Amino acid sequence: MDPTTAGIIGICIMVFLFMTRMPVAFVMMLVGFIGFSLLTSWRGGLNLMSRNVYDAFASYELSTIPLFILMGQIAFNCGISRRLYQTAYRFLGNTRGGLAMATVSACTAFGAVCGSSPATAATMSTVGIPEMKRYGYANSLAAASVASGGGLGMIMPPSVVLIIYGVLTEQSIGALFVSGILPAVLLTFLFIVGIYLQCKINPALGPKGDTYTWAEKFRSMANLIDTLLIFALVIGGLFWGWFTPTEAASIGVIGVLALALVKRQLTWQAFVNSLYETLRTSCMVLVLIAGAVVFGKFLAVTRIPFDIANWVSAFDMPPFAIMGTIILIYFIGGCFMDSLALIMLTIPVFYPVVTGMGFDPIWFGIIIVLVTEMGVITPPVGINVYVVYGMCRKIAPDVTLEDVFKGILPFMLSIVIGIALLFIFPQIILFLPGLMY
Repeated sequence: MDPTTAGIIGICIMVFLFMTRMPVAFVMMLVGFIGFSLLTSWRGGLNLMSRNVYDAFASYELSTIPLFILMGQIAFNCGISRRLYQTAYRFLGNTRGGLAMATVSACTAFGAVCGSSPATAATMSTVGIPEMKRYGYANSLAAASVASGGGLGMIMPPSVVLIIYGVLTEQSIGALFVSGILPAVLLTFLFIVGIYLQCKINPALGPKGDTYTWAEKFRSMANLIDTLLIFALVIGGLFWGWFTPTEAASIGVIGVLALALVKRQLTWQAFVNSLYETLRTSCMVLVLIAGAVVFGKFLAVTRIPFDIANWVSAFDMPPFAIMGTIILIYFIGGCFMDSLALIMLTIPVFYPVVTGMGFDPIWFGIIIVLVTEMGVITPPVGINVYVVYGMCRKIAPDVTLEDVFKGILPFMLSIVIGIALLFIFPQIILFLPGLMY
C-alpha cells in the first residue's frame, strides 16, 4: 500500500476511535504501532513500542512533569489555593463581578505552583463556585470564570504543556517558563476586563460582595507569601541559571513540603492523597506522550508531515497569513482533541514550517499554548468545562453543562484579543527570555 494512503487511513481510524471515547493515548499507540508495522515490519513495530514506552517513563527531561504535579498537589492539600482566593476576594470582592475576578486572579496565582489546567480548574471550583453561588452570581459566570481561569494554568509557569513543547522542539524549558509570565498576566487582565464589562451590561450576573478596609486587604497579602516564595525560588533560579528545570522542580517540591510541614498544614492523609493524584496524573501524561511518539513515528514513515509542510509553505501568502492558517488549524483541532495530544501530534508537522519562515520558536510555543487554551473550554471536548461541571455536580447541582458553555464566549473573545496583541507585540513574550541571554 502507498505510505501516504496508509497514513490517511490511519488518521481516519484514529478519529473514529476517538469518537468511541477510547483513551486517546491507547488509540494513538495502537494505530501507530499497527501502521508502522505494516509499512516496515512487525519486529520493527515491537521494537518501536518497547523503546518509546521505556523512553517516556525513563526520560530525565520528562521527570519534571511528575515533580511539578506533586508540587501542585501538596500546595492544594495544604490550603494554598484557598488562601490565594481569600486575598483576591479582599481586593476585588466589593465590585460587581468581583468574585469572578478574584477567581480568575487566584487561578493565575495557583497556576504558578500547579502547572496543570484541569487541576487548577478542579481546585478553584471547590473554592470559588460555592462563594459565588452564595452571593447570587449567575451560574454561567460562576462556572465559566473557573473553567477559563483554570486554562491559565497551561501558560503560567511551571506549565506541563510548555515542558512537552520544550522537549519536542529542543528549546530551553527555562526560557519557555519565563516567556509565559507576561502573557499570563496580560490574559488575566483581559479576563478581568471582560468580567467587568459583562457585569456593567447585566448587573444581575455578578452582584457586589463584602467590603473590606485597606488594613484588612493588606493583612490578607500575607497569604501570598508562600506562593511568592516558591515561585521566586523556582522561576528565579531558572531565570538566573542556578539550576536546570528538573532541579527546579525538585527544589519546588522540597520548598512546598517544607513550608507545609513548618506551618503544620499537611496531614499524613493529605500527603498520601497528593502522592496518589500525582501518580495517577503523571502516568496518564507519560502514557499519552509515549502514544503520541509512536503515532508520530508512523506519520514520519508515511511522509504526511513533510507533505503538509511543503503544502503550507507553497501558499502564495505572507508569513503572517500562513501563521494565521496554522493557528486556525490548531483552534479547530483543539475543539476535538486533548491539548497535549494535539501539540504532540502537530508540532513535528508545523514547527519546521514556522521556524523556516523566521518566527521565533519561543514565541510560537506561547502562541500555540494560548490557542490550545481555547480548546480546553470549547465544545465538544472542552476538558476544563467537563471538569468544572463534574465538580459542580457535587457542590452546586443546579449548574448545568449548558450554563458553563454559555458563559465561555466572552472569555474566548478575551483570548482572541490576547493572541492578536501578542502577534502585534511579540516582545511581550520575548522580553523576559531576552534578559536571560
